[in-house]
This record gives sequence, C-alpha cells and structure tokens, in this order.
Amino acid sequence: MFLEVSQLRVQYAGRAQPAVAEVSFGLQAGEIGVLIGPSGCGKTTLLRAVAGLEPVSAGEIRLSGELVGSASRSVAPEARRIGMVFQDYALFPHLDVGRNVGFGIHHLPRAERARRVAEVLELVSLGGTERRFPHELSGGQQQRVALARALAPRPQLLLLDEPFSNLDVDLRERLAHEVRGILKAAQATALFVTHDQLEAFAIGDAIGVMHEGRLHQWDDAYTLYHRPATRFVADFIGHGVFAPATVTRDEGGLVRVATPLGEFTDARAEAAVGTARDILLRADDIVHDDDAPVKAQILRKAFRGSEFLYTLQLPGGETVLAHVPSHHDHRIGEWIGIRPEVDHVVLFERA
Repeated sequence: MFLEVSQLRVQYAGRAQPAVAEVSFGLQAGEIGVLIGPSGCGKTTLLRAVAGLEPVSAGEIRLSGELVGSASRSVAPEARRIGMVFQDYALFPHLDVGRNVGFGIHHLPRAERARRVAEVLELVSLGGTERRFPHELSGGQQQRVALARALAPRPQLLLLDEPFSNLDVDLRERLAHEVRGILKAAQATALFVTHDQLEAFAIGDAIGVMHEGRLHQWDDAYTLYHRPATRFVADFIGHGVFAPATVTRDEGGLVRVATPLGEFTDARAEAAVGTARDILLRADDIVHDDDAPVKAQILRKAFRGSEFLYTLQLPGGETVLAHVPSHHDHRIGEWIGIRPEVDHVVLFERA
C-alpha cells in the first residue's frame, strides 16, 4: 500500500469530539482516492493531517512504508514530497504561467527547469502559455496551471482540496474528467476532497464517505451506490428513500422481503429474517409502467433534461422516487403506474 492511514485521530484542545476519529484507508500507487461528505465532516482536516499541516493525536500515516505522522512522530510537510492544489488556485498574480509552474523547482538548472515546466504544461493541455499571466486565463485554465505547478516537483503524493468549488457546475464535472486523465498520464497517486458527488464519481478510483469525523465506507462508486455500508451512506449517495420492510422465510426456505411495492426474494437478507427493517429504494429501482397494478400520486417533479425525477406517494402514504423519461410529462397530482425492479436488496434497522 502506498498511502496507509491507520486508526487516525485528530483531536483539538478544548473540543469534546475529535475532528477525525479512528479513520483507516489505503491507496495503491497510481490510484486516486476521494473524500466526500457534508461541510464540517472532517475531510479537509484529514487531508491536512496527511500533508503534515495538522497534528496527529493517535494512529499512523505512512507513505511508501515510512511512518510520516503519529502522536510521537511528525515528518515536516516539505519533507513528505507532497504536492497540494487548493480551491483558490493560490497562483501568484505578478508571475507569468511559466514562473508560477516553476516556483517549486527553482533549485533546478535553468534549462532543466524550463524543460520540466514545458513538459507539465503540455500534460495539462496548456503548452505554449508560459508567458501569459493568470488574469488572462479562464478559471478552468488557472486550475490546470495550479495542477501543473503541483506536479512539477514530481511529488510522491498529490493532495487536492475542493479544487473545482469556484467553478460552475458543468465545468466542474468536465474538469474532473480531464484532471483524472492528467493524473493517470502522470502516474500520480492522489487524494482529493470534494462535497460534490459527480466530481467524486468522475475522478475517484476509491471514494470515502465521511460524517462527523468518521469514515463510514471506503469503496468504488458502484459499491457505495448499490451496497452502502451504513444508513448515512445510503442517504448521502444518490437519490433514494427508505420504506418499511418485513423479512420472513417461506415454507420452501426462500427469504422474502415484503414492502409496500410487493415482495422480493433475496438470500442475502437471511440475517434479517423475523425482523422489521427499512429497505433502500433508489430512484432507478422504480419503473414507470401504466399497466402496473401499483399506482402512485405525483407529489413533485424535477426536470433533468432526458428525464424527470418524480417524487411519488403510494396509497399507504409511503414516498418513493423514480427516474422517468422526460417524454412522460405527467402533471403533479396525477396517478401513474409503477413497478419495482430491485436488483440490490439493501436493508437497514428500522429507524
């Protein structure tokens, strides 16, 4: 494992709750990890602890097997060979692009420095911009300059703290895909902080969901969405609701999950037999079907271009969500037929 964080705790004096509590995860060389969660969840504090900018109260941080952070040992930030990219870019306005990118490699001979600056600018698709100034560039171009500057010294780990938060929504997702390509081309190992799920899904090999200082799950995007480990992850990632469910075993031994939308069979629910649970129903688990026997009333609808996100109420009062192609433009208050297509039965203890 290239980056290993083990049982990490960051505790500030005078605060009852730790900012980061018993967090463990790892990154292989060349992987991109993402920390996501609501404001104040501890993701930036965790990033700063990895960088050596926050003291470690307990646990360990290792880079390439070397202990760089613990309660008893802290390697200085500049000695960790870590590059950082911030949300405000932190470019020097009085320096041109070439001198901004070359700022961290001023110890190199002039010719070698110029070659490296040109190399990383080509990598971020900004070749030939060395003599331009930051104010002459767009926000997305400035962010790529900041990335080039961080990559120039060939850091062993790159840390990115909400680098796209100052950009508009469409540009953020597009730039996230671009940055992923750049990092993969550079064979860089990176840890990225964001509150935006689309950014996280676009850039991350592994994604960690944090809440109140704790890491609830560290997994790929597909698993986070379809197999959330905790109720918080299920609620935070994607669109979905919880509906009451009862788990039983029939005479033939099949495990049945009874819900307001009908029964499902799933052997993986065996541990919950005989209990009342909540089932996670994603918007893509619910299919609009005029011929379906189950009817639901449209409470709200949100136009998403190719589809609507309908909020629907069942006759028993339960609420579900459904993605419906946008040519099915029904009125609020109208009743439509729906049927479940649940490939992943995900159950939690009844709230």
